[in-house]
Amino acid sequence: MLNYLLVGIAGIIGALLRYLIGIYFGHWWFYDFPLATFVTNLVGSFMLGWFTHFLPRFTFLQPHLVTALSTGLIGSFTTFSTFSVETVQLMSAAKWGTAILYVFLSLWGGLLFSWMGYRLGLKDENVAEVGGKS
Repeated sequence: MLNYLLVGIAGIIGALLRYLIGIYFGHWWFYDFPLATFVTNLVGSFMLGWFTHFLPRFTFLQPHLVTALSTGLIGSFTTFSTFSVETVQLMSAAKWGTAILYVFLSLWGGLLFSWMGYRLGLKDENVAEVGGKS
């Protein structure tokens, strides 16, 4: 039961963070490219790549908390559904170049940022061992 509660609370936080980023970008980004979702998904991909490899090494962190941070926080922060709808909207508006660029950059950028986060998790191995063992 605790696992569900923690994932839910972290999910609320992740969704609110995504919403706030959308509002922030909406104040100054007036172009067709959906930058708020793009940046959110790249940051989320990086963080999930890092969390997946790095957080479990901290032995003092309960598995429930690791799941809450990765599945709840990052899972609700990133959004494939918004990416999909924005892409369809661009295609419906015949903005094919922007749609293709968005899909290409999102796919390859997400993979790249996830890989970079994962690599950072590997690099931080010594930090986790020092901080995580008593």
